[in-house]
Amino acid sequence: MAERALRGARLGTQSFEDERGVEMAPRQQVEYVCPDGHTFTVTMADEAEIPFEWEDPKTGQIGQLANGVKPEGKAEKPIRTHWDMLLERRSEAELEEILTERLELLRGGEIGPPHLHRPAKKSAAKKSTTKKSA
Repeated sequence: MAERALRGARLGTQSFEDERGVEMAPRQQVEYVCPDGHTFTVTMADEAEIPFEWEDPKTGQIGQLANGVKPEGKAEKPIRTHWDMLLERRSEAELEEILTERLELLRGGEIGPPHLHRPAKKSAAKKSTTKKSA
């Protein structure tokens, strides 16, 4: 057991690597300004695309690039709803006609969940004859 014991090292996230002989990528310091005037810097790679907004790691506020120009927003497509897509395939007159047909089938008991279709009520005449015979 003593042969397998780790001696002289702590368990966990301690690394034995050092930075000797390692060439770091070229970096730049980017400055951001929060709405309240607080500034902070972020280290980024030289070839990185610099975002206009960045969250301050200490305060959580969104800072904007100190000397940057706000980029133009992308042209967004309007949100298409299910109704919009349906109207691309059918006219409102066709939809009214289909709705009427489906409601007739539903009310007639031909379609729909079985628990909605109640058995037809017996007429009052049949009830009175069954009471007399009993």
